[in-house]
Amino acid sequence: MSLRIPLAFASLLLAVQVHAAEREWLPYRKLVDVIKLDKFDALPPAERDKVILYAKLVPVNKTLSPLDAGLVVVDGASRTPLPLDAGGRARMVLNPQWMAHDAQIWTSLPKGEKMRMGFDLGAVLPETTQWRYASVMGAIPQTNAAIGKVAGALSLFVPTMKSVIFKFDKPAQLTVKAAGGDKRYASDAKHHVRLKLDEDMLKENPLVEVSMRPLEAEIDE
Repeated sequence: MSLRIPLAFASLLLAVQVHAAEREWLPYRKLVDVIKLDKFDALPPAERDKVILYAKLVPVNKTLSPLDAGLVVVDGASRTPLPLDAGGRARMVLNPQWMAHDAQIWTSLPKGEKMRMGFDLGAVLPETTQWRYASVMGAIPQTNAAIGKVAGALSLFVPTMKSVIFKFDKPAQLTVKAAGGDKRYASDAKHHVRLKLDEDMLKENPLVEVSMRPLEAEIDE
């Protein structure tokens, strides 16, 4: 008699072992409340269409990576992974069904391990390597206005956003083709270009060109 376990059965055993290592961590509704996702979503689209809201979840134990968290949203029999990047961020879009069903977030972190919760903000990037200045840098005034409406009194403790950090995976260059002459910015050692908001440029709205499409655009102080 063969002692080999059929592949499908072996996969099932592995899945059971993975699920057994998980534990209930947090209601989805709680995460929504912490990052004010419902209030952000309630803003008119024209007041948030340039901004990306991320949940930022980082293990308190510094020997652990956010990638170790293994987050899954469990809604009845439905299981949806909530992947985090290396910085502990997950792009968030409000899911009304999870809210209505009181879905739970499960984690594979060992019992007793905790995670800090917060949020990060990004600017929506066009799919091309050219765009008008205001289409991306306009995310800064939009963000500051949204923070004031969403955070209320707590907005006093949130710094005013002033820059967009364009992140590339190799050396790159960003050029603002202003009426007064081109303004060129080379990426730093991290392959980042920090562009501070210029109100005059926002009004002029010149063309912006990059040598390659950025991986992302982070909104920063």
